[in-house]
Amino acid sequence: MDKVIIAIDGFASTGKSTLAKKLSQHLGLRYVDSGALFRGITFWVLKNGWVSDDNLNELAIEKGLDNLNIFFDSVTNILSVNGIDVTEAIRSKEVSAQVSQIAKLSFVRSFLLNQQRQMSLRAGLVMDGRDIGTVVFPNADFKFFFTAKPEVRAQRRLEEMEASGHQANFADVLKNILDRDRIDSQRKISPLKKAADAIEINTSELSLEQAFDLLIAKINTK
Repeated sequence: MDKVIIAIDGFASTGKSTLAKKLSQHLGLRYVDSGALFRGITFWVLKNGWVSDDNLNELAIEKGLDNLNIFFDSVTNILSVNGIDVTEAIRSKEVSAQVSQIAKLSFVRSFLLNQQRQMSLRAGLVMDGRDIGTVVFPNADFKFFFTAKPEVRAQRRLEEMEASGHQANFADVLKNILDRDRIDSQRKISPLKKAADAIEINTSELSLEQAFDLLIAKINTK
């Protein structure tokens, strides 16, 4: 499976990143978290003060991309922005609240699209995100689309944040989840949607192992 490309898309906190990592390890493929790339840019935008009260300084962001170096290490799963490790910082409540606004900017998506595609030139990979099977790798060998009930996803996200030392409450996390669903699904450029040939998996009632076994079964039967 050296050159196999597996695209995993879906809503936030459906388990797609965890399962994508597990799948990449099982198949001996590189893993790339495309969402981390968008979160990295969002962190960088916030650090530079280019967003306030949901108002984006789009001109400053677009111009600033010329001096941005963002890198995801598929071996360590570490994300660096201009040489600084921001792997934990990008999971903050502040970044989560703004990432969908940043991700819908056409010049941000163009900036990352080329990088994402370059990652597949040397070897196969497993990449998860919002538009991997529809835009980034429309000819991927395998495509999966993950869903789950919003309340289930909010609880998972809350537990993830608390485990990382970030304080939050269920109501705020659920609102953020629903807001991101709406923005990601309704944006004009590369909206979150299921590719026509993607296999849909609902993880609401599935354990991590059950979802992983289902992924492997689908791959083995294709």
